[in-house]
Amino acid sequence: MRELKIAIIGAGIAGLTAARALQTFGFRPQVFEQSPELGEVGAGLTISSNATHVLNAIGLADVMPVIGLRPDQGGVKHWRTGETMIEIMRGDEMLQRYGAAYYQVHRADLHDALAERVRQTDPDAIHLGRRFRSMAVQGGTTTLAFETGASIVADVVIGADGSRSAVRRALFGALEPRFTGFIAYRGLVPRTALPGEAERPSLLRPTSCISIGPGHTFARYLIRGGNTVNFVGLAERDDWREEGWSIRSSVEELSREFAGWYEDLQTIIRAAPPDQLFKWALFDRDPLPTWTQGSTTLIGDSAHPMLPFLGQGAAMGIEDGMVIARAFAESDSIATALARYEAARHERTTFVLEKSRETGRSYHAANPDTYRGTHHLSAESLGLMSYNATTVSI
Repeated sequence: MRELKIAIIGAGIAGLTAARALQTFGFRPQVFEQSPELGEVGAGLTISSNATHVLNAIGLADVMPVIGLRPDQGGVKHWRTGETMIEIMRGDEMLQRYGAAYYQVHRADLHDALAERVRQTDPDAIHLGRRFRSMAVQGGTTTLAFETGASIVADVVIGADGSRSAVRRALFGALEPRFTGFIAYRGLVPRTALPGEAERPSLLRPTSCISIGPGHTFARYLIRGGNTVNFVGLAERDDWREEGWSIRSSVEELSREFAGWYEDLQTIIRAAPPDQLFKWALFDRDPLPTWTQGSTTLIGDSAHPMLPFLGQGAAMGIEDGMVIARAFAESDSIATALARYEAARHERTTFVLEKSRETGRSYHAANPDTYRGTHHLSAESLGLMSYNATTVSI
């Protein structure tokens, strides 16, 4: 089994995690990425304890404390008054409770760390400028064709090419997404552009928080050693439906969207550099009944793209990467490995996908003036953080 030719399509967080996890078990996977340069768009990521278990196991235990920030506290704030309605302990409590720390990190920093670990083991493992075009199965192998005209033969193919996955489309046909009615805005703000703690002590307290209001939510937290504020604002709108990650927005547009919200939030929006403001429409996709066809399967957003309300999208891809690596390490055939992987992951990821939908509805349907007494849905309240992909039964 260790001699299998395993091709991973996509060098995002899930694909690189799978590659690195497979390497730790003695495999030599090859990763094929469509971009000509290795990089990662986006901004902040929540790496909850369930994901940290995996990253620690694949060689990032010393890196995460450097690139990640451990928030000491989280909370839910009222849109108009800025009052903290719910307090959530983080910091050492997460480490003590789950055996792994809770981090918030810039996506690009984690991506770089994963790529470095993969290349340290195999300098030739990542192939750039390889946009997947098609696949053809013959006998026990799959020939992958790329837009460049190049092709390779693999024993196993793992599709990790994101929510608009070309591998998924090749396996199961086009899956039409549904517009959710939500527009998301993301931005990065240098801490130096904001008033200091002495001047505005409430501005970044708690360290990580979500504010809820009529038809809107606004999440923000610190990354990069506390020197950058990452935020995502969500609004219910039906007049704009572009799904891309890199569509420009503006301070003026975002200020209008959150007009009337408390001053600390407005201060953060006003300080956002124009070149760090983007927007996209949120689309939803139903769970697939299976991810596997023959010796090809899907992981991460390719298999189960989910809405961001639980902050578990990246974590699910990271978990997938470890479980599929363990499945191959502990099986004596490709069919058995893929069956064990999917059996171990399908129910959990479908649950998280559905609960992410429910959480979004809960936030936006809630009356902020009475939210204190409602049940606050979160990854922690749902028990998601107690999962450990490095030890779970497969």
